[in-house]
Amino acid sequence: MSVRNGSDYIDALGDDRAVYLDGERVRDIRVHPAFRRTVGSFARLYDFQAAPENLELMTFDIGNGRRTNRAWKLPHSYAELVERRRALEAWSSLNCGWLGRSPDHVASTLSAMVMGIDLFERHGPARAKAVLDYYHHARENDLFVSYVIQNPQADRGKTAGEQKNKHLVASVVDEDTAGITVRGAKMLGTSSVMSDELFVANIQPLGRGEEAYALSFALPIGSRGLTLMSRKSYEAEARSSFDYPLSANFDENDAIVYFDDVKVPWERVFVYRDTDMARAQWHDTPMHVYQNYQSQVRLMVKMRFLAGVARRLAETSGLIDMPAVKTKLGELSAEASMVEAFVLAMEAGGAGYGDYFLPSRSLLYAAQVKTQDMYPKAVARLRDLAGGGVIMLPSSVRDFEDPYLRSIIDATQVSPVRDATERVRLFRMAWDAVGSEFASRHVQYEMFYSGASHITTANAYRTFDWGTALHMVDDIEALQGTPPLAQSAPAVPSLIASG
Repeated sequence: MSVRNGSDYIDALGDDRAVYLDGERVRDIRVHPAFRRTVGSFARLYDFQAAPENLELMTFDIGNGRRTNRAWKLPHSYAELVERRRALEAWSSLNCGWLGRSPDHVASTLSAMVMGIDLFERHGPARAKAVLDYYHHARENDLFVSYVIQNPQADRGKTAGEQKNKHLVASVVDEDTAGITVRGAKMLGTSSVMSDELFVANIQPLGRGEEAYALSFALPIGSRGLTLMSRKSYEAEARSSFDYPLSANFDENDAIVYFDDVKVPWERVFVYRDTDMARAQWHDTPMHVYQNYQSQVRLMVKMRFLAGVARRLAETSGLIDMPAVKTKLGELSAEASMVEAFVLAMEAGGAGYGDYFLPSRSLLYAAQVKTQDMYPKAVARLRDLAGGGVIMLPSSVRDFEDPYLRSIIDATQVSPVRDATERVRLFRMAWDAVGSEFASRHVQYEMFYSGASHITTANAYRTFDWGTALHMVDDIEALQGTPPLAQSAPAVPSLIASG
C-alpha cells in the first residue's frame, strides 16, 4: 500500500519557497548547509513509517490503497488513543525528542479541529467545510504542516490592534469572491522552513475592533508573497556530527513568517473576522489539548535521553557508585518517569468527546506546569555531573588527525571504561545537550512553547476539579460542627480600673 516515504517528502520541498538566511535567499533548502541534515532527519521519519515492518505501528488504512501516519487518526476509544501514542513515541525516539515540531504536532492540531467540527459549523457551514476538506487533503497526502500562532512581540504592553503599525501582525487587508488578502507577520515558524504547508491562526486574546486579526487558514509554504526569514542556523555552524551531533541533525529552525499581501482562497479559510471564534477554536474544541498532549509524549522521550546521557557520564567518569551521584541520577530518573506517568495518566483519565476519546485536559495542564519548571533543572543536573569535562575537549574532530595531538588526547581524555575517542564523543554529545547554542534554545523552547508560566498555571487552575476538592473541605467543616453559644457572664473588671 502506498505510504509517504522520505523521497516523497524531499521531492515536495523542491518548490519556489522564499527562505532567507544571512541576507540571501536560499535557493534549495534540501542541499543548503543550514538545513540539509535536518531535512534528512525529517525524511528518516517518513522512511521509518514506510518500512514494511513499521506499517502497522506507524500508519492506518484510509482506503483506496493508501495508508497515512497515525497522527491523523481520530481515536474513538482509550485503546485507539494508546495505539496512536505508540506511533508518536516511536517517531520521537528517532530523534530522542529533539524535533519539537515534527509533522505529528500540527497533524494533531488539525485532527482536533475535525473533532470539534460542531463549533466550526456554528461559525458557518463554509468554514466547517473548509476545515473538513483541508483535513482530508492533509491526511491523504500525509503532509508536513507547521504553524504560526503567535504575534511578533513588538510593544508587549499593547494588543495587536494597538500597535503603531496596524499590519505588524498578520491581518486581512482585502477580500473578494476568490478569497482574502493577508499582510503582516507571525512567529515563531518552528520547522516551517522544512514543512509542506503552514497553518496560521491567533492564539492570543483579541478584543472588539481587532476582527482583522481573527483569522485561521492554511496555505503552501511556496505561496506567492510568503516570506520566511530564518533565525541563525545552528546546523550551519555545527562543523561535524561528531562535534555537535544534536545541532547538526535536529535543528528544526524557527522563522519570522511575513505575509506580503498573500492571497488565501476561501476554501482554505477556517476562521474569519470573529474574535470569539479565534479563541474558541483552541479551548472549546480539543485543539489545545491534543497538540500539547503530543508535546508531552515527545518530552517523555527526551527526558529518557537526558537520563541516559547522565548515567553514561557517571559511568565514563568513574563516579557511578558515589552516593551523591546516584542521588542526582535518581532525581533525573524520577523526573523522566514523572513525565511518562503524566502521559499514561492523561490517557487513563481521558474521556469521551462526542464520538471521540481525548486525554485528560486537567492532567495535561498539570503536566505542563510541572515540566515547564522541571526541564531547566534537569539540564542543570546534567551540568553538575559533567563538570569541566564538557569544556576541556579537543577543539574539533580534526584534532584526531594530527598524530601528536592524538597522543595528547589519548593521554588526557581518560576513562576507566571507555577509550579516549569514546569519551570525547560522549562529552561532545553532553555539551550539545546542555551548553551549546542549540541546547540553550531548547531550554527556552521547553520553558515557553506552551506559553508563559502564568498561562499554563491559569490553564491548570481553570481545568482542575475544584468541585470535588471543595466538597471534601465542606464535609470536614460539617464534621467540626459549630461551637456552643457563649453563656452570659459578668463583665471582667478592668485591671486599670481596679488598680
